Amino acid sequence: MNQKTSTSKIEMNKDIQPGPVAQTDSNTWLNRNVVGMGVTSFLSDASHEMATTVLPGFLAVIGAPPSALGFIEGISDAVSSFIKLWGGWISDKLGHRKTLVTLGYFLTGIAMALFAFATTWFLVLVGRVVGWFGRGFRGPIRDAMLADSVDAAVRGKAFGFHRFGDTLGAFVGPLLGVWLLGIWQPTALLDPSQPFRSIFLITLIPGILSAVVFWIMTVERKRAANHHLKFWGTVRSLPRGFRRLLLGVGIFGLGDFAPTLLILAATTLLTPEHGLTHAAQFAGLMYVVRNITYALASFPIGALTDTMNRVLLLALGYFLAVVTIGGFALAFYLEWTNIPFLFVLFALAGVFIAAEDTLESAITADFIPTETRGIGMGVLGTVNGIGDFGASVLVGLLWTAISPAAGFGFAAAIMLIGAIVLGSISTQQKKL
Repeated sequence: MNQKTSTSKIEMNKDIQPGPVAQTDSNTWLNRNVVGMGVTSFLSDASHEMATTVLPGFLAVIGAPPSALGFIEGISDAVSSFIKLWGGWISDKLGHRKTLVTLGYFLTGIAMALFAFATTWFLVLVGRVVGWFGRGFRGPIRDAMLADSVDAAVRGKAFGFHRFGDTLGAFVGPLLGVWLLGIWQPTALLDPSQPFRSIFLITLIPGILSAVVFWIMTVERKRAANHHLKFWGTVRSLPRGFRRLLLGVGIFGLGDFAPTLLILAATTLLTPEHGLTHAAQFAGLMYVVRNITYALASFPIGALTDTMNRVLLLALGYFLAVVTIGGFALAFYLEWTNIPFLFVLFALAGVFIAAEDTLESAITADFIPTETRGIGMGVLGTVNGIGDFGASVLVGLLWTAISPAAGFGFAAAIMLIGAIVLGSISTQQKKL
């Protein structure tokens, strides 16, 4: 192929999804920033996942309906999504990111403790919104900072390692939550909510440490401020191929509800046979399995995409999500309470979320240059957040108004459409 033909090929492909670039020295990706962000995410996830694991049981104890959890997760995800877009733009405009990310980790670190003082689900909503405000604000800025810290050829490894640290915390946190729930169970004789409240207060320790570690361990690449950067002008100028990608991501997101609803699903299925407390413990352990597979799958998936088509692998991850959520719908419809079957579904959930979280950010970094990468990550987060809001609220409402099977069946159907759309984009790239 001559140079002219090769150049033409690249120009056509860039509107679909950039192909893998040449591999460089594999040692260059594991630097101070990558390690620092991995440790920070480990601590932060250990904090909020500890709270997330026991939250459905706590809501049941204080008398909140399933729809309340859907609203809590949906509204907090909506807040997170909109703040992502603004946070990414602010970081691009100011030219620095480290302080903003640290602030976001601090807000998330202290927010889960508010649950300890809740007597109704309203204060849980407030705590979740504050925490997800910090999480949403820091997310795209941190991802842009991570992308700037490594060569593009090994970006998949860096994002995979970060997700590994992130999900290792999501493994430790739920384990601690389940263990502490058992240790403090005797206090439930006087007040059934007391074990849960104590766990929420413990989350302060890793939560605050996450902000401290990020500030100490990471080093920012200084960039010139761009005070003239226009918000909507930059959003409108995003590459056409990236906007097409967002279509598939957005449709899929309308079925991609918050993972706490999976915990609630397992708790609901197992409570008649095992009782609420033991069902909550089983559900927490299943969530631990989900996070183990998430952690184990993240780095291999990221590394694989340094030499393969990232959009194609993301589409396959979406199809796996359809199978997983369809399995939950079937369990409710047939009233299956088989514990090994539920463990398998949670394990599959870990694999598909590993593909989703690792690849969506890496693909976005492929499309968007560093000067506006914060906005690009913010747009991705906003699209996902809007989908999460709609999915969590709709699944919660369908669960309450019709049945859990209806809620999960709806989610699986929407996910399937998103997977097909993304798969078609990947197929078009191959033809080019």
